[in-house]
Amino acid sequence: MNFKDCMHLKNKRSILLFASFVAFHSVTAQKIDFISTTAKERWVNAKKSINTKGKSENAQTITIYKDSLLQKIDGIGGAFNELGYTALQTLPSEKSKEVYNALFSKEGCNFSMCRIPIGASDYSLSYYSSNDVPEDFVMRDFNIDRDKFILIPYVKEAQKVRPDLKIWASPWTPPAWMKVNEHYSTRSGDWENRAGGNRMTPGAEIFNNATAFKMQERYLKAYALYFSKFVQAYQEEGIPLFAIMPQNEIAYSPNWPSCTWRAEDMAYFIGGYLGPQFEQDKLKTEIWLGTINFGKPAYVRTILDDKKASPFIKGVGFQWGGSNAIPDISKNYTGVKYMQTENKCGESENNWSSLQVSWESMVHYFNNKSGSYMYWNMVLDETGKSSWGWPQNSMVVIDRKTKNVKYTDEFYLFKHLSHFVQPGDHYLKSSSGKDHLAFQLKDGRTMLLVNNAEDKLKSVNIQLGDKTISAELKPMSINTLLIAEK
Repeated sequence: MNFKDCMHLKNKRSILLFASFVAFHSVTAQKIDFISTTAKERWVNAKKSINTKGKSENAQTITIYKDSLLQKIDGIGGAFNELGYTALQTLPSEKSKEVYNALFSKEGCNFSMCRIPIGASDYSLSYYSSNDVPEDFVMRDFNIDRDKFILIPYVKEAQKVRPDLKIWASPWTPPAWMKVNEHYSTRSGDWENRAGGNRMTPGAEIFNNATAFKMQERYLKAYALYFSKFVQAYQEEGIPLFAIMPQNEIAYSPNWPSCTWRAEDMAYFIGGYLGPQFEQDKLKTEIWLGTINFGKPAYVRTILDDKKASPFIKGVGFQWGGSNAIPDISKNYTGVKYMQTENKCGESENNWSSLQVSWESMVHYFNNKSGSYMYWNMVLDETGKSSWGWPQNSMVVIDRKTKNVKYTDEFYLFKHLSHFVQPGDHYLKSSSGKDHLAFQLKDGRTMLLVNNAEDKLKSVNIQLGDKTISAELKPMSINTLLIAEK
């Protein structure tokens, strides 16, 4: 090889080396956004609290395994109910639009999935169903007329902001005439000595060890038809339901609308009546088991192991006591999806302690394969009270007299999550711990949600591949870091 050839090869190697350096630098360089919220400072750009040049000494390290995709995200949101809509109706038009935007726009919480009740819930104005005509087994008098004045306008306003909003539905109770006590509730009197109970005769109570539904074939057939007609009626209103769950809090006997079911009876209903009715009517709406509030996995196992019921069940929804069952079920039943269907609703405290309760729940459910997560009352008035006397938390509090709108701490917790995490994103494996959640977004960014529950500054090191980022977290704060490769 002559001198000229040697120089040519040397120059070629230099060019390749430089190109490799540029390529490596472009892949490993990062753009980082950091948003922080405390009880006093909301949604603050905290970029100054990030260091990309090294680790902080004596700081906790959070390792994110970017190549370890876990469950796909199906949606995050809350519940529509009658009392939320009536509170919104007290606001001037422009103020109510601000609330809808805060919940459903890309600039706000960006909610992608929400829940509606089928008939009365504890946050409806009163008892009702879509067919209160006794023994109308052919559903001649089925209608959603009441919903057309309350729930449907509520959902429609949200759809104006988020047209692709996914909706699922569940009943708190069947029509009263389908129940053995022929009453909407399962327990008499006031709840925990609070005004707002019911006048049910005490002898008509039905407790958790019994099925409150009339298990005769004509009632089972009628109830399956009831669900089918509800799905079709909402479809005609421009609100397709992606799923239904046949019973809210399937193992609880409160003073408000409710219905208990033995596991064997629910399996019998789904496998023999509800599933075949949906098949016959060619409905695309999925059937999920839920909402499960019973802590023993055997309850869910009985239904998922039923040969007739299981082919129709696409997912399982858990809330409250059901959180104790999801670890076992999600580990052993891999062919279905999972959802947290209702966060713990508190006592109208609407403070940072409520946020911490919801945070603990989020960590538990996402770490146990939940692909969707629901808040309960998105909007309530200043009392927070249900029609049965229980004051609860909400994301938005509307003072009916002053027309003041308050966005609570939990609103910002959910915004830190759902503003960024959307259907099709994935939960990511990360190092163990109860103070963080990691997600892989479809646009390639990695998102880390970190909670500093301490009343002092906290430093953390974030290990992502061969890169380390250190961040300083304000006392009692929720923090979102978005890491993008340039």
